[in-house]
Order: sequence, then C-alpha cells, then structure tokens
Amino acid sequence: MTSRKKITIVGSGYVGMSLSALLSQNNDVCVLDIDKSRVETINKKESTIEDLKIEEFLKNKELSLIATTEKKFAYKGADFIIIATPTNYDPTDNYFDTTSVDSVVSDAIRFNEDALIVIKSTIPVGHTKLLQKKFLTKRVIFSPEFLREGQALKDNLYPSRIIVGSYCTKSKLFGELLKNSSLKKDVDIIHMGSTEAEAVKLFANAYLAMRVAFFNELDSYSLNYNLETESIIKGICYDERIGTGYNNPSFGYGGYCLPKDTKQLLSNYGDIPQTLIKSIVTSNDTRIKFIANEIKKLKPKVIGFYRLIMKTGSDNFRSSAIQEVIHILQKEAFKIVIYEPNINDKYHDNVPVIDSFDDFKSISDVIVSNRDSKELECVKEKVFTRDIFNDN
Repeated sequence: MTSRKKITIVGSGYVGMSLSALLSQNNDVCVLDIDKSRVETINKKESTIEDLKIEEFLKNKELSLIATTEKKFAYKGADFIIIATPTNYDPTDNYFDTTSVDSVVSDAIRFNEDALIVIKSTIPVGHTKLLQKKFLTKRVIFSPEFLREGQALKDNLYPSRIIVGSYCTKSKLFGELLKNSSLKKDVDIIHMGSTEAEAVKLFANAYLAMRVAFFNELDSYSLNYNLETESIIKGICYDERIGTGYNNPSFGYGGYCLPKDTKQLLSNYGDIPQTLIKSIVTSNDTRIKFIANEIKKLKPKVIGFYRLIMKTGSDNFRSSAIQEVIHILQKEAFKIVIYEPNINDKYHDNVPVIDSFDDFKSISDVIVSNRDSKELECVKEKVFTRDIFNDN
C-alpha cells in the first residue's frame, strides 16, 4: 500500500466528483472549483452531481475531503494535481476548446514546483505534448477516464483498466493510487505515451458511439418494415463476438463525451483517408431526424417530452439527442411541453416546462421518452419510446 498523499482535483463535475470520493478514502483530497456554491456543497458532504454511490460515500464513509476556491491553498504541497475541468468541441470553427485545461496547467506550474499534473479532461490527440513544450516540463501527463453518467464512482471502484500516459516513477505511483482506492484488485494498469493515451480515449468513445449508431439504425430499419426490434437484437447478440452490452436503441447518442469526442476524432484525421468515423457522426444526425419523423406520423396535438436527461440516475442533459428532436419539431410549429424536474425555469429553449407530472400527462396526447420509466406506466398508451430493454 502506498503512503497517504495530498491530491488536488480541479473541477467538481462527474469526473472530478467521482475521483474525489474515490481517492479521499486513502489520501487527503482538496477540490478546487471557481463555483462557490459547489464548494459549499462538497464541504457539507453533499455531491455536486446525481450519483447514488457518490452520495452514499459522502454520507457514510470517513473521507479526507475538502473544497476551496483558493488556488494557492489548493496547490500548495500537493503531490498530484488532477485536472477535471470541462472541454468542448466547436464543429463550426473545427476547434476543441481547451482553455480551462491550459489555464489550470499554468496555475499548477506557478503554484507548485513538484506535483505531477494529470489531465483527466478530454483533449485533442497531441495536446499534452503541446503543453509540455509550452511550459518546458514533463510534469504534465494525460490519463483517460471511462465513466458512465450516474455510475461514475462505481466505474472508478470497478475500473475496466487504468491507463496512465507516462512511464515516469510518479506516474506509476499515480496508477497504484487509483488501483489501491478501487475494489477491483486485479485491474490492469497500462502505461503508454500521453499522445497514445489521448487516442485511446477518443477511439474508445468512437467505438461506443459506433455501436449505439449500429443498433439505432437496426431499429430504424425494423420500424420502417414493421419488424420486432427486440427479437432481431437478441438473435444478433447471442454471438459472443458481439455480446449484449450497449445494444439498447435510443434517440441517438449524446451527453458529455460521445458527440464531442467523435467530432474531435474526425477533425484529427485531417487528410487521412477514412469513411467510418465520418459515418458515425452523420449516422447520429440521421437517427435524430428519423425519430422526429416517426413522432410526426402520430399526428400529435400536444407533444410532451418526458425528461431531457440521457440516462436514468443522471441529472445531465448536455447534448442529449432528445433536445435535438425537440428543435426539429419546434421548427415545424408543433405544440410542445417538457417535464423535467431538474429545470426550475418556466421555459427551456422557448418550450414550456410543466412542473406537475399530473398536469403534464393530461396536457400531452403523445409522450416522448428516450428511456422508459415506471412513472409512465399509467399513460403507457401515450408513450413513444425506443427503449427496448429498459436499460441505459
């Protein structure tokens, strides 16, 4: 077992929050965030995101975890500085915004001369090398995360693998810290260059997006020819080379990672010949348009959208496919209402938000839901969903 370390984690989204809960079991963790309300939430032993396992840890475990907005306090004496701030890809400008990551690296180097700076945020392939060159240091490395929304801590407790983009002594210690905090003691720690680790992250997410797109297109085919999607998918997935994971149709992939990561990977290709990565991106747009058309065929008077979140147990609806469906139907002047308890405003993107579920279900003659719910059983005849297996 490695000795106790001081670890600073910058950012308290689902990556930062899950790592904070994980590593504060055996280490002294300080979360740095610019949002005072998030800092106060963590210091009250509450989670900034919806994740049952994180909430359980904060409530019941003895964790060495504090949060602050003060940079100097956070960085001073840290053995490891983990960057978990948001990044985003802008397809219009073909630009991946790494401003938050770059800023944290600059601050970390200024306030701490020894810590290993580990980037967990998704960045373009080759970006770590650019930062090493810019700041004349090898202390900046990349280590990808492979987390599901709503199950981020669970995925860190039982990781499929731990990848660290460096071969240096401190990076090996960092890998051991992650492993020793997990409950899966036979997990593999894989060391490689940071550029290769960046590529692993983007290609892994592209593969998952490809699988989602495949089963969505299968479902589109089944709907068009009035076939039973469930039977076809089950028949295919009995082949052990294909397997059963990630095979439940949806309105399209979305969330924090898959949309931006696939587009970023596509832009990384530049002039390299390829068709598959481009097809994954365009397939998602095609599926979203297909779903909108299927809803239009029902000739609804009022379309109720039940939840904007991508998955059950999550509070995130960033880049959710269901919002794209709404935008298409908005342009065609359909009357639309939304039921989403995570929205406190009366309108979302100019669409009325109904805060009462009883009012919502009586107003809507068609209820659109990306994922089915027990709450919808009483209005099952109104529900349009492509959730075949009741699984995220």
